[in-house]
Amino acid sequence: MKNLLFILSFAIALISCNIPSKDDAAYYEPIEPGIQSGGVKVIPIQTPKGVFKVWTKRIGNNPKIKVLLLNGGPGCTHEYFECFESFFPKEGIEFIYYDQMACGNSDNPKDTSLYDLDRYVDEVEQLRKALNLDKNNFYLLGHSWGGIVAMQYVLKYQDNMKGLIISNMMASCPLYGKYADDVLSKQMDKAVLDSINAIENRKEFSNPRYMELLLPNFYMKHICRLPEYPEPVKRSFDKLNGELYTIMQGPSEFGIAGKLTNWDVSKELKKIKIPTLVIGATYDTMDPTYMEWMSKEIPGSSFLLCKNGSHMCMWDDQETYMKGLIKFLRN
Repeated sequence: MKNLLFILSFAIALISCNIPSKDDAAYYEPIEPGIQSGGVKVIPIQTPKGVFKVWTKRIGNNPKIKVLLLNGGPGCTHEYFECFESFFPKEGIEFIYYDQMACGNSDNPKDTSLYDLDRYVDEVEQLRKALNLDKNNFYLLGHSWGGIVAMQYVLKYQDNMKGLIISNMMASCPLYGKYADDVLSKQMDKAVLDSINAIENRKEFSNPRYMELLLPNFYMKHICRLPEYPEPVKRSFDKLNGELYTIMQGPSEFGIAGKLTNWDVSKELKKIKIPTLVIGATYDTMDPTYMEWMSKEIPGSSFLLCKNGSHMCMWDDQETYMKGLIKFLRN
């Protein structure tokens, strides 16, 4: 009889562990009434050239943790962040996809005067208001170019934020370029590097040979170190706004040559007062030593090194990246 009671008690306990709690159920409750769109919200953005619509998609409902994802490129889409869906929902972390203007599902005004860092910062602030994000719940995660936007945003609007994640981006584009020249280029086979430099000197960036050299010798070693790009990454890269990318970054991830060439907020990092996580990777296009230095400049911030990862370490060192990021958000 005692054994039977023990078995029944154990079975009840096991079943109860699998019943969603009230908080778990609340995570999937809609925030807004009316027709449900799967979390998609298209937001009008005021610009110097008129009003244009920007696409967002919310997953989850957590009044204390709302993470807005700023993708890189410039010119990529939210899609390479889709791996977050395998980790954030089970932790009850709300997150919001967002295609920046002229990218992905958002309007593309085809006006290069709108390709401006300060305007993208203002775009994030307009989104924050429209999505009801505030200092009690708003985390901003910026990856690569998104990290530049995030750093510029926090220096202006940190009073509206709860926390910041700078993922795989240095606070200095000149030092980013120097790292590519002084460190990464020297890791290449000399014949390959000479061929790349020759093409760049002739400004033949559309030459198919250019990417034929960069893909195996740079991108597969420092952008994403998997045997092939995961489907969401490939989908995002296939939709890249090349015009935006070239104007802001330059024609290649191998160094920098666009409008961002002289961007540097290294001396302003001390002004950031909110909880901050800086994420770097051993094989990154960005200098991991410098990114660790950044974390020491920002009061009370922390550094996460993805030892096996590169620029997209949310994919090629996924366990380290997600575990560290979730710990930061939970704390």
